[in-house]
Amino acid sequence: MNYTSTRGNGQVCSGAEAIRSGIASDGGLFVPSVMPQFQDFTCNNKQMSYPELAASVLGLLLPDYTAGELERCSAEAYNSAAFSSDAVAPLVKTGGNWSLELWHGPTSAFKDMALQIMPKLLSLALAKTGESADMLILVATSGDTGKAALEGFRDIPRTRILVFYPSEGVSDVQRRQMTTQEGSNVGVFAVKGNFDDAQTGVKSIFASADIRENLQRRNLKLSSANSINWGRLAPQTAYYFSAYKALCDNGSIQPGDKVNFCVPTGNFGNILAGYYAKKMGLPVGRLLCASNDNNVLTDFLRTGIYDRQRPFHQTVSPSMDILISSNLERLLYHAAAGDAGKVRGWMQQLNDKGKYQVDRGTLEEIQSTFWAGWTNEKEALQTVRDVWESERYLLDPHSAVAWSVAAEYAKKSKDGVQTVVLSTASPFKFADTVLKALGGGTITKETDPFALLSKLAAKTGWVIPSGLAGLGGKKVLHSAICDVSAMPSVVESFAAGMAAK
Repeated sequence: MNYTSTRGNGQVCSGAEAIRSGIASDGGLFVPSVMPQFQDFTCNNKQMSYPELAASVLGLLLPDYTAGELERCSAEAYNSAAFSSDAVAPLVKTGGNWSLELWHGPTSAFKDMALQIMPKLLSLALAKTGESADMLILVATSGDTGKAALEGFRDIPRTRILVFYPSEGVSDVQRRQMTTQEGSNVGVFAVKGNFDDAQTGVKSIFASADIRENLQRRNLKLSSANSINWGRLAPQTAYYFSAYKALCDNGSIQPGDKVNFCVPTGNFGNILAGYYAKKMGLPVGRLLCASNDNNVLTDFLRTGIYDRQRPFHQTVSPSMDILISSNLERLLYHAAAGDAGKVRGWMQQLNDKGKYQVDRGTLEEIQSTFWAGWTNEKEALQTVRDVWESERYLLDPHSAVAWSVAAEYAKKSKDGVQTVVLSTASPFKFADTVLKALGGGTITKETDPFALLSKLAAKTGWVIPSGLAGLGGKKVLHSAICDVSAMPSVVESFAAGMAAK
């Protein structure tokens, strides 16, 4: 199976080449030329560990990797040293919903599900493609991707990683996770601006021929750990299959029954993995796209008009504070039946005018699978409190957005289909917000954010994840901040500094 660009420059490559490159040479994103079918999505009700299931799913998406290579990568990524749950992604029944907990990895966020295995896939890709240059991984993060990528790529041979995050757009815990990151090949910079500014800056660096040439002289090539890289997106399809298998195994559904998934969404990668799982044969009913006050995706999925020209809101669910959802481009390509010319035109309009509108046929194809809703900050906080009081189950503010949207859909659709809500972060990553929602008093900036973890644990009886415990006492190693315009020079300086080591 080969991969091609969403923008249609004729570039065709293998899975390993797509992972190594990160982004296509025309600025588009790599997509599968055909969708393989995962025939036995219940695994005949056999006992199968998460690493085994992930290797099976990836074997279809990355056929140029051997079964042994994928089994080894999965076993090394999804083990008890990295994940606190034997199930890796446990499915928990809570009230009328199922919660798929994706935050039991080392950084307590769902990004670990992909970024514990992606560096291993990239390392193999370098050998498979005969690449002689080392990789410089550039990351723009709205909070969770940065730490997960730093942890995943720390001291991985032949890689360096540089992360940019918005200076005021992440939680205290997210910031401290990144700024205390150890490793001989890592760099972290705050960017003056929001996530979209940081992401636009990274994209412009990828598009710069001058930077690529300068890096090449240092025997370096650019790649990405954001979900624009197929190596990030492909592993995420596995937990949709594991959730479905768990429902079959516990008797909640019969093989072939449809299941809805509700996903808190920012850059559209997490929910897009569910779309690919459906394309691979998983009986997905609806994919419910849950947004916060930055509801650009809700408007698009309802109207077909994508308009980023709107106020940007900093909310208590910062990983969703995004107005330019990069992975949507992949969905547009598939919904437009592979018409790269249309996709290229829409992306040009977004760049030039800040908006575009898809045709009716494309919108109808999208709406046949996707449904969208959004929840404001007050409603999300109330959801955290309501679920705790009724179920003694703790939600982080992102998962609360999805929980609220799932409830809205259930009332409106009455389709009777079971819904799995993707729980994307530990509530302890946002202890100040969760305590406020639970009525733990007004949380001010003067309050020690790391003491709040202990306060939340004492109030609820939940255990602080090991990766967050003691975080407040760790030494800050990365405190630099830059303007968006300075990001290219930061990249070149970082490359030069790494070369000097």
